[in-house]
Parts: sequence; C-alpha cells; structure tokens
Amino acid sequence: MDWIITALEDLGLRLDKYLTGRLPELSRARIQDLLKDGHITLNGRPAKASATLKSGDAIVVVIPEAAPVTVEAQDIPLDVLFEDKDILVLNKAPGLVVHPAAGNPDGTLVNALLHHCDDLSGIGGEMRPGIVHRLDKDTSGCMVVAKNDIAHRRLTEAFAERRLSKIYLAAINGLPKEKSGRIQNMLGRHPVDRKRMAILYDGAGKEAVTEWEQISQFKGSALIRCKLLTGRTHQIRVHMRESLGHPILGDPIYGNPKRQIVSVSRLMLHAWRLSFNHPIHDQPLNFEAPIPAEYADWTESATLG
Repeated sequence: MDWIITALEDLGLRLDKYLTGRLPELSRARIQDLLKDGHITLNGRPAKASATLKSGDAIVVVIPEAAPVTVEAQDIPLDVLFEDKDILVLNKAPGLVVHPAAGNPDGTLVNALLHHCDDLSGIGGEMRPGIVHRLDKDTSGCMVVAKNDIAHRRLTEAFAERRLSKIYLAAINGLPKEKSGRIQNMLGRHPVDRKRMAILYDGAGKEAVTEWEQISQFKGSALIRCKLLTGRTHQIRVHMRESLGHPILGDPIYGNPKRQIVSVSRLMLHAWRLSFNHPIHDQPLNFEAPIPAEYADWTESATLG
C-alpha cells in the first residue's frame, strides 16, 4: 500500500515525526528505513527525515515489495506457550540462537519459526518472523514473536515505552551483601572487548535499570529474581557481575565457570515471566516459562512469589 499526503497541518514539524503520527501502520524505525532508501519523496525529491514541513508540501510514501526470505525453514521443536493469528509466545530453550549469523547460519529460532508459522507477513520489509526482542543464546525462557506488521509495531512500541513486565531468575556465584536493591547506570559496548558490554560513564551508553531480590541460596550461591525496567544487551549479566560483584553461574563472558562455587551445565539465566497487553485486542496477558530442572537446588527452599 502506498500513500500520497498533502501537508495541511502540523506545519513546522519534522517529516519523520509527522509521518509517524499520520501513518500508524508503520513504525518510526520503518519510516526511517524508507527515508534512507529513497522510498519517501517530498515535492518529487527524495526526502530527509529532518525536513521541516510547509503548507502544501506533497509527500509520497512508497512501500516496496517484501524481500524474499533467504533463511531456510527447519523442523526444530518449539515449546509454544501461546499462539494466535497475531503473536506467538514461546519458552526458548538454552543453546538456541535467535537469528542466523556468521557462526550460526542455521538451526536458529528464526529457522524454526519459518517452519512452524505459515502466516508471517513482510515485517520490516523482509519476509521473516517478527522478532521483537532477543534472548542470549544460552538464556532460556519467555519470548514473544509478532506474526504481522501491526503486532510487530505495537509490541516494539510497548518494549520501547516499557509497558511490559519482564522477570528473570539468575543463580549467581556468591552471596550479595544486601538482600535486594535497584541497579541503575549506563550500559554500552565495552571500549576494548567488543563482545562484551560494560558500565559507561560521562554520559555514554544507554540507561539500564534492574530491580533485584535474593530469594534463596545454595552452597554459598544465591538465586536472584530480577525485574528488568529496561532491556539492554547483557543487562542482567553485567549488573550481576559489575554492580553486585557476583557473576551469573556458568557465564563464560562475565564470569569464570572453572572457578565458581557450584558446578553448573549452562548459563543460569531464565526469562521466567513476561506480561504485556495483546497488541491487537489490548487484553492483559501473563506468561510463565517453567523453571528448568537445573534450578532445583535453589527453588526447593525458595518462595518464588
């Protein structure tokens, strides 16, 4: 679907902001991509996002055909918690990579979704499952996937505006001095090791906020319930290591699995609960991914709440 718009209102507004308000079918990120690729013109010429609107400006928005998918559909088992025509919520297994990449060309969640779903639309201009958020390869638990453009846009906005509740369980190496707290700082790419994230200062990075509570302990290690108020890359892993001083058990990047108190077979981080409003119907939805068996030593004596 293409749009032809004549600017008669909101004059003086930036073009990208104006289009975001006029075209709710498209996310702001999608509009930015269309602008960069020359698919939006202003008075017959390719437009810049920062262009200021004047009365009578003619805007043409052309939506190109969705690019054909190049990822192979693969029959990989999925633990589906909920599914309808708009979204799919699953319990991601540890070890499952979300997106194909150089080191993981197939065998990923995207490959599995392409096999599982037969009604995926051209989300973001490409015919692929609408991954709204990600979990690290070795993190297990709740993930939501959008199955059409409108669901993808609204879920993306909900994540950006922090209108979701995300609660994780993390088993950490050692016992924190306090029983609960709030961690708030700025996270960004490590200045030297580009595979890591780090706490940054002097205005660099993006705000990261985690509320945490110790709920049990086992052999000098602790089970921590974390509520994410933001969703930065490696947020809990960095906050446990750098802010609490206790890395997550089994973390090969921020910890040292060979020198930890308790031996574990995986990264002990689980996306336990996920709550949000349905992107189409707006009814509240609450999901809980069963706690993996590896957590039994901590959960047997815990009051999880």
